[in-house]
Amino acid sequence: MGIRDRLFRLLAEAPVDAEAIEHDGAWWTWGQVQETARNVTHALDTAGPGAGARVGVVLENRPEHVAVVAAVLASGRCLVMLSPLQPAARLAADVTRCAPPVVVLGAEPPASEAVLAAVTAHGAALRLDADGAVRHTGGAAPVDPAARTGVAVEMLTSGTTGPPKRVHLRDEQLDQALVSGGQTPKGGRLLSGSASLVATPLVHIGGLWRALGCLATGRRMLLLPRFAVEPWADAVERHALRAASLVPAAIRAVLDADVPRERLASLQAVTSGTAPCPAELADAFFRKYGIPVLMTYGATEFAGAVAGWTLPLHERWWERKAGSAGRALPGVELRVTGDDGTELPPGRTGRLEVRTEQSTQGGRTWVRTSDRARIDADRFVWIAGRADDAIIRGGFKVQPETVERVLETHPAVREAAVAGLPDVRLGAVPVAAVETEPGRPSPAVAELVALCRGQLMPYEVPAHIVVVDALPRTPSSKVSRVELLDIVRARLAHPTTA
Repeated sequence: MGIRDRLFRLLAEAPVDAEAIEHDGAWWTWGQVQETARNVTHALDTAGPGAGARVGVVLENRPEHVAVVAAVLASGRCLVMLSPLQPAARLAADVTRCAPPVVVLGAEPPASEAVLAAVTAHGAALRLDADGAVRHTGGAAPVDPAARTGVAVEMLTSGTTGPPKRVHLRDEQLDQALVSGGQTPKGGRLLSGSASLVATPLVHIGGLWRALGCLATGRRMLLLPRFAVEPWADAVERHALRAASLVPAAIRAVLDADVPRERLASLQAVTSGTAPCPAELADAFFRKYGIPVLMTYGATEFAGAVAGWTLPLHERWWERKAGSAGRALPGVELRVTGDDGTELPPGRTGRLEVRTEQSTQGGRTWVRTSDRARIDADRFVWIAGRADDAIIRGGFKVQPETVERVLETHPAVREAAVAGLPDVRLGAVPVAAVETEPGRPSPAVAELVALCRGQLMPYEVPAHIVVVDALPRTPSSKVSRVELLDIVRARLAHPTTA
């Protein structure tokens, strides 16, 4: 049963008094989810777009928004993700670019007038209230809107190195991603008594995948508006969760907050994706809490993870393979190729390629990713950074990860990030920002430059280094190299503020 059919059945058959979504200290029942979904479906039918039609949703981490996702997919339409986390002008521009015939707005979207104007310029606007009621608030859908047959979701990428891009996720991709990730109902049951925590933005693949995983398996959803240590730990403790997910920045936040071990005693594993998790960070969490951190590797284009660790793998291999992204998930094939496309032998670094039904190109085509990697003789995948992040400095190639690793050897540096700053003479030069360890004196820039000169090639040494309290991050907690460059430019323009 695919996710569309699964959602259709839940909206038709789930017991109305069963707990569905916990949010802000209160439960939404399945009856409330079903009523909201009916309201949304009726409003869409009235507006005109039928099966396959694109429906934009300014998607927030709220129960009524989960109901909208279920309604759109169950009715055979295409969900177009619009992020409420971006500034109003960018949101309005995004609406104009992708031009869905109908857009569902929350009760209080950012700068509602500007966004509403962008929506009604080419389509119909529906306002979704917190109680699940839906109102038409302006505009009209095109008489014959373009359909996305077979496409379930138009998903935003995270936008760490530039403007977010849109990826079209097919029905089969979502279905295979859920199967590969073990998100299938057990014993044919409609609902499960267990619960899962969703603390990442629904508008990004990590949050959407976890929400769909809850729905696919019938688990109750513990939905946080955003990640924060205390609400996350409280949910784990109250519901005695056996598994949870944390991005690397959140793992570090839990460690920094010194959450008592007993509050997390129920956890058997923490999964970590979105960004690479340093082995030493995973080890620190394991030493403190006795909870293995199971890294995963994936991308929006694959509707989630394609490689990862399991508990049996961790028990057997962690001491020898710490830092790896794990092995290919079921239904996934991985290989590494050279510049000419030839498959490389185990241990050689090249471009990672993936073949899976989770791919936008189907299960018969090898898809060349932007990631450099090696696959060892035991089939573990080691990510070596993004090929498109390479900085060409006067003809010399600089890999940001190489520079970052050196900077992070300084005891006062918690995390480093490197990006390429355009340069008229050299094409680009590497620049760096370092986040300091709390409680330690900030390192002097000259000291960091000397560290780099001692361990790097001359062309790899950053042209500029700035020290910050916290690295800029996207809503999915990845370091934003776009904002990093803005910080460097601002320091160069006003050097006395450094």
